[in-house]
Order: sequence, then structure tokens, then C-alpha cells
Amino acid sequence: MKKILHTPFSEQDIRDLHAGDTVVLSGTVYTGRDAAHKRLCSLLDKGEVLPVDLNGQAIYFVGPCPAPPGRPIGSAGPTTSSRMDAYSPQIIQACGLRAMIGKGDRNQAVKDAMKEFGCVYFAATGGAGALIANSIIKAEVVAFDDLGPEAIYKLELHELPLVVAIDSHGNSLY
Repeated sequence: MKKILHTPFSEQDIRDLHAGDTVVLSGTVYTGRDAAHKRLCSLLDKGEVLPVDLNGQAIYFVGPCPAPPGRPIGSAGPTTSSRMDAYSPQIIQACGLRAMIGKGDRNQAVKDAMKEFGCVYFAATGGAGALIANSIIKAEVVAFDDLGPEAIYKLELHELPLVVAIDSHGNSLY
């Protein structure tokens, strides 16, 4: 079933999704790869305030390419999500994260946290970074700019096609 979604998400928005659903997503999404996730978890461990509010939001596991002239971003294909598995459960629980976007399966600890706290994992098409970039209408670095392409970006999306790969009920396409 195809669903049209806009961030931020409520828990019910996420609980209504099922593995295999196709989604068209618009709104704000934050990026983050393993270096940014490690820093976020370090801040959480110290009880410090995060540089972005992830409550009800989505994180896209991507390290975008520089923007060509006239475009907000370069190629923006998903990275392998398992690299964030060590950090995702803590971020889901502590921050109210509702969605992750990437490619590849997730470990059981991530799936358990998704089920308990109401989070979903969307698959983006690997190898389609230039096509995905067409759905990104604005991009700005909002945290950890010293990480270059692994900094946290705030992206504005318009109709990014995704598939629910793992839902908040524990069902998985993998």
C-alpha cells in the first residue's frame, strides 16, 4: 500500500506502517552517519543537549556529495545502515526518533528498540544517489561541520520514494 507522509511523525503514523508499504516522504529529515551518531551518543551519555531535536523525526544515513552549481546537494545515496547499529537503540529511546532511512538489514537490538519505542526503517534505493538528490529541495549543515560530508545536515524533502523495510511491529523484508 502506498502512503504519503510528512515529517514530523507521530507514534501512530509509524505504527500504521507495515513492512512492504511504499511511502512518499516530504518534510524535514536529518542526516547522520557513524561519526555523527557516535558524537550524539557521547552527548547523551554526558547528559548534554543535542544540537538537533530528533523527536518525531527521521535520520537519513547518507554522506552527500558537494552540490553542483544550481543544486542544493550532490548525489545523496544511502549508506549501509548496520554501521549505525551500535548507536541507534540509544538514539531511538532517548530522542524519540521515529524513522531511519538507509540500506541493508539492522541487528536485533535495533529492531527491538524500534518495536518498543515506535520507530520504522525505510529502505532507500542503493546506487540511486543522483536520483534521490532530485527529491532534496534544501540542504544545510546544522551540526558537526568539521565532519565534512558526515556532518549532520537538515534536508527538506519533496516526495522521496521509500519502502518500509522494517516496521515497528517487528516485521522485516530482510
